[in-house]
Amino acid sequence: MKHFKHLMGITLFTIAVGTAYGCNLKPKENFGKAEKQDTAMLTTTVSEKPAKQFVKVALLLDTSNSMDGLINQAKAQLWDIVNEFTYAKCGNETRPSLKIALYEYGNDNLASNEGYIRQVIGFSSDLDEISEKLFSLTTNGGEEFCGKVIHTSLKQLDWGKNADDLKMIFIAGNEPFTQGKLDYKDATLQAKEKDVIVNTIFCGNYEQGISTKWKNGATLTGGEYMAIDHNKQVVHIDTPYDDIIIKLNSQLNNTYISYGALGSKKKAQQSMQDSNAAEMEEAVVVKRAVSKSSRLYNNSSWDLVDAIEDEDFEVSELKEKDLPQELKGKSEKEITVYLESKKSEREKIQKQIQELNKKREAYIAKNQKEEAGELENALLSAIKTQAAKKNYRWD
Repeated sequence: MKHFKHLMGITLFTIAVGTAYGCNLKPKENFGKAEKQDTAMLTTTVSEKPAKQFVKVALLLDTSNSMDGLINQAKAQLWDIVNEFTYAKCGNETRPSLKIALYEYGNDNLASNEGYIRQVIGFSSDLDEISEKLFSLTTNGGEEFCGKVIHTSLKQLDWGKNADDLKMIFIAGNEPFTQGKLDYKDATLQAKEKDVIVNTIFCGNYEQGISTKWKNGATLTGGEYMAIDHNKQVVHIDTPYDDIIIKLNSQLNNTYISYGALGSKKKAQQSMQDSNAAEMEEAVVVKRAVSKSSRLYNNSSWDLVDAIEDEDFEVSELKEKDLPQELKGKSEKEITVYLESKKSEREKIQKQIQELNKKREAYIAKNQKEEAGELENALLSAIKTQAAKKNYRWD
């Protein structure tokens, strides 16, 4: 499971890397005749950067009968992924964001004319929604067409054309990579043309994954091939700090002030994902709470405390009908004072969670048994190697 944990940690790091400024600080080498242009023109060309740069990660999960363990691991490890890559940096010192998409394939409940493939969620940075979609997955036997699902994700998702974006696919399953009418080689060629790296995760014996072309599917785009035991139970280490973090998480929820048409629904979703984490294990609740204390957990679309941080948001433009009950009838100044107090309260709680998590991580490091030749270290190293080509690093 640790293998899948970092595999997904890798993925979610990737997720954590969308930024308003390009990560590649070096001027493009191919300027055509730029060298012959005057200095002013060259300066203008070099300084132009895309308005947004992203790390985009698509998770393609096999949901056939044999994959219950894989889905459970994904549910348990989502927050490890976010927390692992909260500290990713671009070369210009900015902290990037993250976009994650989720597909399921190989399930008899899915349409046969679509190749037993379904887009569960397109690229999103809404962590609660991603969690909700993961928990909605169920398994049922079916045909598993790897080439088809890769092709579909490349076609349906907006990967963008920015050469500095980090774009990755992680596909997990246990049937031959060659199944289906669409040749996986054609699909990986399409990925390469879009500058998308395909990483493959075979759920089973390492050598069997090689013989069934999972390794070749990754190699064709410069990706990594990994083999995991998808039925292995996730091992969590309880710490003396867990109960305190869980209590702080409840206090943190009270700082969210919903607004607008989706406000109450999204706040309920937040609570439900806390409950889903609790159904997995107490440690998963703790990891989710740590994620909620990080910069990657932003809900400005429905939470007024996050919204007031947006440059384009104006309290004066709020309509009475969009306000929560506690703010109805309040003046603009009263609303602002209230939200600032909630912001201060939230920051204090988030800081406490982060400080406790440092102690928690130190406790885990001290009490965790070392495993020789762990795949997770190799996975993390491989992903960072791919990211380094785009000038990303971790601090």
